[in-house]
Amino acid sequence: MSVIKDVIAKVKQTDPHQPEFHQAVEEVMGTLEPTVKKHPEFVKANIYERIVEPERAMQFRVPWVDDKGCVRVNRGFRIQFNNAIGPFKGGLRFHPSVNLGIIKFLGFEQIFKNALTTLPMGGAKGGSDFDPKGKSDGEVMRFCQAFMRELFRHIGADIDVPAGDIGVGGREIGYLYGYYKKIRNEHTGVLTGKGLDYGGSLVRPEATGYGVTYFAAEMLATRGLNFKGKTVAISGAGNVAQYAVEKVNQLGGKVISLCDSSATIIDEKGIDDKKCCYVLDLKNVRRGRIAEYADKFKTACYEGKNVWDVIREQGIKVDIALPCATQNEINDKNAAALVKNGCICVAEGANMPSTPEAIKIFQEKKILYGPGKAANAGGVATSGLEMSQNSLRFSWTREEVDNRLLIIMKSIHKNCSDTAEAYGKKGDYVTGANIAGFTKVANAMLAYGVV
Repeated sequence: MSVIKDVIAKVKQTDPHQPEFHQAVEEVMGTLEPTVKKHPEFVKANIYERIVEPERAMQFRVPWVDDKGCVRVNRGFRIQFNNAIGPFKGGLRFHPSVNLGIIKFLGFEQIFKNALTTLPMGGAKGGSDFDPKGKSDGEVMRFCQAFMRELFRHIGADIDVPAGDIGVGGREIGYLYGYYKKIRNEHTGVLTGKGLDYGGSLVRPEATGYGVTYFAAEMLATRGLNFKGKTVAISGAGNVAQYAVEKVNQLGGKVISLCDSSATIIDEKGIDDKKCCYVLDLKNVRRGRIAEYADKFKTACYEGKNVWDVIREQGIKVDIALPCATQNEINDKNAAALVKNGCICVAEGANMPSTPEAIKIFQEKKILYGPGKAANAGGVATSGLEMSQNSLRFSWTREEVDNRLLIIMKSIHKNCSDTAEAYGKKGDYVTGANIAGFTKVANAMLAYGVV
């Protein structure tokens, strides 16, 4: 077998019950075959096998007390995957689906995503199977404090800098950072996504949603196209989806969909700025369900279905798809339906939202396809900018941060495009993103020797 196939086989053998991690490794490693011949030094130093092994993986017990005085127990995780180019950096996810395999897949993807930003950040991820939905603020606070009682010993501004992810928004970051500050007696840039009053950055909440839209705009421009007059489908209803809607509106597109775990809404008239503000209040303040949007604006609502299932079943025309919910939300049937219904561009705002079979369809049909590690890197890029501001003890203006984000997303697009072409895969953003991210990290690992 080839070096690449050997590595994939070993991962499956040593971690047999981690399908999401297998998928991530196969997706990345499967595109790295051209680097084997071009970089024999990587083979000699066994970089390929070393990069799929995390530096360390922590799993810990998180006991906390609910509002009824009952002791509850959840599992906590932090995977510090690779810090070759900078401190470990990656979000925390609080969701019932969280397990070791999911955190490993997210941490592995984070290595290459962070490398693409050009900022000095390594790859990590963490979280818990705790579900903040339906919990009181007091319960969420007590859980976050219990979680930080263990996590604090593994993180630091120059060691590992967590951020938010699914289930971890401004409220959770505030509780986590407040407790870290208390027990460490220091005010430092150890978490990103903080509130503006205590070290956060302007545009950080918007960054992933803005970034995926900027990346999609760059892809469209390669074919002389833009967002003006285009019908856009967006999945999710959280932070990423909300601000993707806002930026699409600014660029002249019309967003017709959002969803959460309970339902999908389809608004053929478009989710304009006024409706978008309603969604922000609904999800971020009142913490309601997206079905309430349908009641408010008298639109179609499909209980228990995601956006892509609805588009397939209803035959809804879509020009651009921005999946911003969770992993593997677009399967092969959904991908085929998107293509049939006129989709010309897919940019991933979530981590690995398209299955391998769906990606194959997009690529075979010559659809513009931006993988998450490139298209949704705007969030972590702006986290990196927040880290810089914390180190400087200084805050940049909204315009400056947004401009830096736009420059970074343009740079990521160019890097992916140029790398793909250099390796004989012109227009293949998957190959371009994977090889560009990998070679940067691999060169750093090579420079350190065997450590």
